[in-house]
Amino acid sequence: MSKEMLSALEVLEKDKGISKEIVISALEAALVSAYKRNYGQAQNVEVEFDTKKGDIHVYAVKEVVDMVFDSTLEVSLEDALQINKAYELGDKIRFEVTPKDFGRIAAQTAKQVIMQRIREAERSIVYNQFIAYENDILTGVVERMDSRYIYVSLGKIEAVLSKQEQIPNETFQPHDRIKVYVTKVENTSKGPQVFVSRSHPDLLKRLFEQEVPEIFDGVVEIVSIAREAGDRSKVAVRSRDKNVDPVGTCVGPRGQRVQAIVNELRGENMDIVEWNEDPSIYIGNALNPAQVVNVDFHQADGSCTVIVPDYQLSLAIGKKGQNARLAAKLTGYKIDIKSETEYNKLLMESGAQKVASDEEDADTLHSFAGLDKIFTAEEVAEDIAIPADETDYTEEYENDEKILDPEDVEQLISEVETDPEQSYDELAEDFQD
Repeated sequence: MSKEMLSALEVLEKDKGISKEIVISALEAALVSAYKRNYGQAQNVEVEFDTKKGDIHVYAVKEVVDMVFDSTLEVSLEDALQINKAYELGDKIRFEVTPKDFGRIAAQTAKQVIMQRIREAERSIVYNQFIAYENDILTGVVERMDSRYIYVSLGKIEAVLSKQEQIPNETFQPHDRIKVYVTKVENTSKGPQVFVSRSHPDLLKRLFEQEVPEIFDGVVEIVSIAREAGDRSKVAVRSRDKNVDPVGTCVGPRGQRVQAIVNELRGENMDIVEWNEDPSIYIGNALNPAQVVNVDFHQADGSCTVIVPDYQLSLAIGKKGQNARLAAKLTGYKIDIKSETEYNKLLMESGAQKVASDEEDADTLHSFAGLDKIFTAEEVAEDIAIPADETDYTEEYENDEKILDPEDVEQLISEVETDPEQSYDELAEDFQD
């Protein structure tokens, strides 16, 4: 058996990538188990495999003691000294107990344990190999499909692509070569399990790294990705080199680079926009191809109102709101898109509500003029003059130089609406100037 065993070890190491040491360790443990099971022995047993000749030896290990209580585990000092005068109490002595008929039954039992160890070693090798590819992209071959998964061969292992991770309406045939993103690698009781995705946003990032050397080298950086798999994606990029155009670099000559990615994703539309540290410019770029007139930010809730020309409102929103939705994901802002006409109308309505609110607030003009009466917009419209330094408004001040005419009052109201937090002393000083 010696030559055949050594040859088998070499084949395993070459074909399976399992070192001889792992197999020999499994073999020795298996033979210990087989010896105890088949020969009913309870003593301490060690098995030694001769890696040069391939021979197997079984040894019973006994401890040197004064008085022997269990001959299977102990040996007297007197007997030990007959073997070697150097032995002392507490020493361990090995006695070879290799059975002459240590044959077929023991070999079968050993084989089962050895095969188990080999399977475990193979699983460990495969797991360690593929855990390094987690959050990375691999090329695989479609093997088969069922109602839950598409099974993709990655060489030594078969990965699973679930329905949720597939691109909608994408179909495959056996033997199709596809690129997948490894989302998770698990070491289960049944062996390593690799989960892959075609809809993950980072698949897009890895594809750009493969197609655009400047991204792989770090000259151009992908800042953010918003993706609706199978339909449309937006990618925000920036350049670390002022002489490198990030968008043009990603598009490539005649669009070759981005077209290769589009082809891999079966026609998924791609918008590449330039990132900008100015949020208003960045949001305007994200809403490409629509033009943006202005961006009004609401810091309280992290949202903004984007104003676009009337004729580009539908373009900015996109089909079923897709353009606005992707732009919001890309920038991290809640985006509300308004046409110029609609926004101006809202401003006018908001202004009217502000005036009405100011009319109800007794501090709006009272603190400024020192009056006991609040002058409303209607009163201004009726050309009622407001004295600036008198509290008695029952008299007429038509010839007084300090009287405020209706236009002054309208300007005053506008000043208060523009900055209600400023002091009325400041307002008065502005009017005197």
